[in-house]
This record gives sequence, C-alpha cells and structure tokens, in this order.
Amino acid sequence: MRAVRPRKADKRRDMARRALLRIDGKSVEVTLQLNRRARRLIVKVHPSTGEVTVVAPSRSSLTEALDFARTESDWISRRLKNVPRPVEFELGERIPLRGEMHVIRRGETRKSPVWVDRTEEEPIIRVSGWGEHTERRVFDFLKREARKSLDQHVMHYAEMIGVRPKRITVRDTATRWGSCSSGRILSFSWRLIMAPPFVLDYVVAHEVAHLREMNHAPRFWRLVDSMVENRERAQRWLAQHGTTLHRYAPRGVE
Repeated sequence: MRAVRPRKADKRRDMARRALLRIDGKSVEVTLQLNRRARRLIVKVHPSTGEVTVVAPSRSSLTEALDFARTESDWISRRLKNVPRPVEFELGERIPLRGEMHVIRRGETRKSPVWVDRTEEEPIIRVSGWGEHTERRVFDFLKREARKSLDQHVMHYAEMIGVRPKRITVRDTATRWGSCSSGRILSFSWRLIMAPPFVLDYVVAHEVAHLREMNHAPRFWRLVDSMVENRERAQRWLAQHGTTLHRYAPRGVE
C-alpha cells in the first residue's frame, strides 16, 4: 500500500498508538495510526520488518482500528509468515550488489571506508575501521552507489526523450521501487542497487517516461519499450525476487 507523505501543515493531524494483537498464539505489536487523508481503515504489514500498522481516517475510526485488525488476523498471519529472516550488514554476511552476491569482510584502512575487492574468488565488500561501524558504513556505501547509478540513468533517459525532472530522491520504500509525482519529482528505492542492472535500468526508464505520459496507457508502454529492451524480463524479476531485497535490513540506521 502506498504511503502518502503528509504536508507540513498537516503533521499535527497524524498520531499513532500501539497495541497488542494475538496472532497464532503470539503477541504482535500493532501501530494504530490516524491519517485524515486516508479514505478507510487499512491494514499493512511491512515486507521487511513485519511491522503491522492499521491506518484510520478519523479519531472515531481509530477506536475501531484494533477490532478491524482482529478481523484481518488470518491475512496478517499469512503476511508475517512470508517475512524473510533479516540479514544485517555485519562482517561475514552476504548481500547482493548489482545482482551479484558479495561477502562483507574487514579491510585495511584506506581513504575510502568501503570498497569492492575482486582479487579473490568471491566478490568482497571490504570495510575498514572497527566492527561496530560496519553496518553504518555498508549502508552509506550502498546508498551512495544507488544515488550515483540512479542519477546517471535518470539523466540518460531524460535526455533521450527530452524531459527534465525537478528533483530526484532516494528513499527506503516498502512497496514501490519508483514513483513520479505530478510535480515532476522522481523517487526511487535505494535497494535497487542490490538488483541486477537491467532491473534498475527498467525502473528508471519507467519513471522517466511518466514525465511525459502520466498514465499506463499503450502510448506510455510504447515509450518505455523505445527506451529499454525486454522490459518484461525486469518485470518478471521484480515479481519473483523483489520482496527478497527487503530481507537486507540494517538495524539502527536511517
């Protein structure tokens, strides 16, 4: 479910409460959130963390939110069973980078705190410094690599079809790999840097095409097909493997 970012003037309308819900004999924490822009009660389960949220459109419906979540307990249970074991960015863990698995190892101190080492049989992400800094440094490295690749691809496709975005943002979105707002702002998930290059390539082309065609009509898809080859391949990959990227969940970093 797409989350709508509230306007600054409306921040006071949002509030959240926490409650416990019994799912499969276990207590599951549920966040009850008021958002006046919502049209109805909505239950969401984050595909990476398993966090359960119920969004309510009014204060009166907020009191009904937990009861509503109970009616959806079977659906919540199925979603929670599909949440993969999280993989943290720690020494010895394996994480994908551009579709290829890399193991995180410690490296000798150098100018760059993180770098890719291909001198051994298995690709390595080397991290210098103390172990407690590994997670933050790997996370920052992946976001920098994502930003660099996304910026380059956006500029390439924007020039190809004669458009220009107002801004490019890189975030950690739960359900959308990319989006294009009516204000010509492109937003992408940093996790795309973990997918094969042809996947990032397609997602960028898709969102850049929206700068010209803000729809999914046949003319839009013809435009996308003129920009990338075999978009169906990327779509299949995302459908089959996209959710697995959410298992790589750095803890305590934003």
